[in-house]
Amino acid sequence: MTAPKENRLKDSRSPYLRSAAHQPVEWHEWGEEAFADARAQGKPILLDIGAVWCHWCHVIDRESYDNPEIAALINRLFIPIKVDRDERPDIDARYQSAIGALAGQGGWPLTAFLTPDGRPFFGGTYFPPDDVMGRPGFKRLLAAVAEAWQNRRAEAESTAGALVEAVAQAEACGGGRGPVDPTFIDAIITQSAELFDSTHGGFGQAPKFPHPAVIDLLLERHQAGGKKDLLEIARTTLEQMARGGVADQLAGGFHRYSVDERWRVPHFEKMIYDNAQLLANYVHAFQITREPLFRQTAEGILGWTGSVLADPEHGGFYASQDADISLEDDGDYFTWTPAEIRAVLPPEEAQLAELYYGVSEAGDMHHNPAKNVLHVAVDSAEAARQLGLAPAEFSSRFDRARAKLLAARLARPTPQIDSTIYVGWNAMMVSAWLEAAAALGRPDCRAFALHTLDRLLAEGWNDSAGFAHLVGGSGPATGLLDDHVFAALALLDGFEHALEPRYFDAALRVARRLLDHFHDRDAGGFFDRPDDAPPLGAFDIRRKPFQDSSTPGANSLAAVLFDRLYDYTGERRFLDAAERTLEAFGGAVGHYGMFAASYGLALVVHTRRPIEIVVTGSRGDLDAYELERAAHGVFRYGKAVLRVTPETLGSAGAEDSGSRSLPAALAQTLGNLDAGTPRAYVCVRNACYPPVSRPEDLAALLLRLDDGGPRRAERTPS
Repeated sequence: MTAPKENRLKDSRSPYLRSAAHQPVEWHEWGEEAFADARAQGKPILLDIGAVWCHWCHVIDRESYDNPEIAALINRLFIPIKVDRDERPDIDARYQSAIGALAGQGGWPLTAFLTPDGRPFFGGTYFPPDDVMGRPGFKRLLAAVAEAWQNRRAEAESTAGALVEAVAQAEACGGGRGPVDPTFIDAIITQSAELFDSTHGGFGQAPKFPHPAVIDLLLERHQAGGKKDLLEIARTTLEQMARGGVADQLAGGFHRYSVDERWRVPHFEKMIYDNAQLLANYVHAFQITREPLFRQTAEGILGWTGSVLADPEHGGFYASQDADISLEDDGDYFTWTPAEIRAVLPPEEAQLAELYYGVSEAGDMHHNPAKNVLHVAVDSAEAARQLGLAPAEFSSRFDRARAKLLAARLARPTPQIDSTIYVGWNAMMVSAWLEAAAALGRPDCRAFALHTLDRLLAEGWNDSAGFAHLVGGSGPATGLLDDHVFAALALLDGFEHALEPRYFDAALRVARRLLDHFHDRDAGGFFDRPDDAPPLGAFDIRRKPFQDSSTPGANSLAAVLFDRLYDYTGERRFLDAAERTLEAFGGAVGHYGMFAASYGLALVVHTRRPIEIVVTGSRGDLDAYELERAAHGVFRYGKAVLRVTPETLGSAGAEDSGSRSLPAALAQTLGNLDAGTPRAYVCVRNACYPPVSRPEDLAALLLRLDDGGPRRAERTPS
């Protein structure tokens, strides 16, 4: 027998593309070779965009692209291109907008038909191979599109031209300018609250996605004004998610979203960016409420990402864990039948686990009704009561049972890990790990986060080209707006937690590249691709990403970045960049509702200004430690804690005394700082409140900060 012929994707950097190397489709990677072939042969392009973690991408691969009959049809009628949406989010975003406008929805797999120069004229998402339940089959669709291209080409070209024009206008946020209006914050919260599901938590109906920026905005406004109703929305949502099947009850971390309104049955892929944002949410909720569930959930995310997604030797976090083991299953690795539980646990522990996790003979999965998604069906107190156990005995038995179930699951064939190190997503996790390390007392997490930050700088940054999109390999070198904004924020976070000036200097270098190569100097805001990036062909529209999707709106966080840099440096260009970015979208905010929550957080920072807390005292001073712990124990969005000692500032009279440890504007605000005395200085708007020496006073001060900030007369500490 001869081995099956491999196509052009066999040497791809992308695991998603390599997984299609065996297919009889004559795939191209995105590039000029594919477009040249399309032009030379006069054929339209079939564009498939998907991801290695995507269940329905696996389904269409198995049903259609592995099918020799369908592959022959594609090879005869089209030039096929396959794109990894994680590796090329810039390509994905443009075609998602276009196909969403045509078909009314987007998603993955994205199936688009393009003119030979790359303009879309038709498409959709998943198509079954044959007609089923009113949905057109892929074979019939391929033939119909090819016929339309041959016989009604002018109509297809006209559709493509109009679509490109419409998407270009929409993506550039044309007509979106407006004043920077803090009342938008309450408008975003009101629209979010109207969608709140008071029974199950979350926003809207099924399917349910986490909305981390909304949660943070609710928590921050509660902190600023003591609004208990906002806290209750956030608390209910986080509790229900933590108890649901969308949370991995055995290993920790979260799946991507829930297909039902109860957070019961998830799509089982687990993504680095979801878990980074949710880690921050649960840390913030713990800071406010001190509820053990929130700390446990945050620790679970740290444990799972640290053991499954982390590269312990080199630093860095891998991109995702797949949902499936093979093309035939749907979350089988993560789910359990009663028989599987009873094969692992003795009867008394099996009874306990089945009660607590809601396991029954009538399971949750459509492809295998015996399979159960583990969720907290009965809380521990009620389960102990029903089993007639003392709480301590229940806890002991439960811990043993959970450990055995996890060990048994780890022995199963494991879904694939995409080991790609994406710069932007890693930066998000670095920021979350640093915040969790400080709030939860986890110096090990702080060390690994800084190790990762060092790797991003060493392997991802180039002084002439900026950050790459991914670290290592031969993937596309051009870093996108997300990569630069999230990395610059992580560098600032690294500086604040380690007080190492090299991180601050690196953040300034990234900011300069953003202003030089991404900034819209005419209308404000930032484009998603730099002006020196290779062009994307005829669909190379300028795009300014705004709304929150799976990751926060990059322009909103760019405003946060430049506000933070202005308060550290006093450089007016940074404040202008933040102001003009917020203005660029001020006229469009109302259309996005809760999907503009990151913009609401940016308005919080811009209106109130970033909060800087400088804690002084000699290294090892217990009073200084308690002040630092109090500072980290209070959630305020945009808060920074800098621990200053005589050693970090330099001794009096030394050549570098204070000149490199604190940024210029903050050093000037603090004046002649006595770094040896344990005190906390809270600074807002380049002015400081009188120093405090008691942790409870510091916590109280942080909770009563308002938009006005301290009086200018208080700027220099005594």
